[in-house]
Amino acid sequence: MLQKYTFTEKKDTRSGFGVGLHELGKKNPNIVALCADLTGSLKMDAFQKDFPERFVQVGIAEANMMGIAAGMTIGGKIPFTGTFANFSTGRVYDQIRQSIAYSGKNVKICASHAGLTLGEDGATHQILEDIGLMKMLPGMVVINPCDFNQTKAATLAIAEYHGPVYLRFGRPAVPNFTPSDTKFEIGKAIHLNEGKDVSIFATGHLVWKAIQACEQLEANGISAEIINIHTIKPLDTKAILDSVKKTKCVVTAEEHQENGGLGDSIAQLLSRQFPAPIEMVAVKDSFGESGTPDQLMTKYGLDTINIVEAALKVISRK
Repeated sequence: MLQKYTFTEKKDTRSGFGVGLHELGKKNPNIVALCADLTGSLKMDAFQKDFPERFVQVGIAEANMMGIAAGMTIGGKIPFTGTFANFSTGRVYDQIRQSIAYSGKNVKICASHAGLTLGEDGATHQILEDIGLMKMLPGMVVINPCDFNQTKAATLAIAEYHGPVYLRFGRPAVPNFTPSDTKFEIGKAIHLNEGKDVSIFATGHLVWKAIQACEQLEANGISAEIINIHTIKPLDTKAILDSVKKTKCVVTAEEHQENGGLGDSIAQLLSRQFPAPIEMVAVKDSFGESGTPDQLMTKYGLDTINIVEAALKVISRK
């Protein structure tokens, strides 16, 4: 039986982060926030206004921000850094690796405007490699929530986790369909629909598109299992293997490079423990370009129809 999902509004996931951060500020005096001259874009305004003594505006100095954040953990603070995903990873990889990951510092690296849906800012800002960069770092947790409610819940949850975390979210308004009271469990995938013909593992903005694809497949007599992989590291290997052992084929969907992303992680798992046909809906070894989010998702093959086509293709290979 197809599970139906609806939404009453579209909201940007970065706002879910902003609301979650502000709530954390009210709850925990050890929460501090640092921003690299993008307070409005990261929706950190409310935290800055109400807790100015716990907010550090470092300016356009992202590497310095990571070093400051690492140092603040030594005094028991829980720093949340905020800037675009491109500047949160590619620009500061050395500082994250050496000062945060290597020593297991309790820093929460919060990254907005990830992927193609950054839109008109173009290829230089549309990082599509960040999940790969961050998941390769030993001990780094990597989270990519799907909507406003889940991003807020993830923001609250990572404050309770001790260790480095990469939290990825975006700019566009997307369907806000997850329950507002759902508890976020790091490393625990969420089953959205039970199915028997194909397993579709989606993350971030592609989760809603996977739901739409499931509806189209159902109309053609195909039963798709949809699982929201919001935590890419640590991966919920049990949920993935249990699903694939039932359906015998896999589609992954993500707003990221095919190399190094969610599909890469699932393919590695399956190759070792349960080989099965797999198709990956992701960007194929390409930089982005300037355009509206919808135009870019269509051009680079990240639409609902692409998930449907991938499912049909992989089912034919069983």
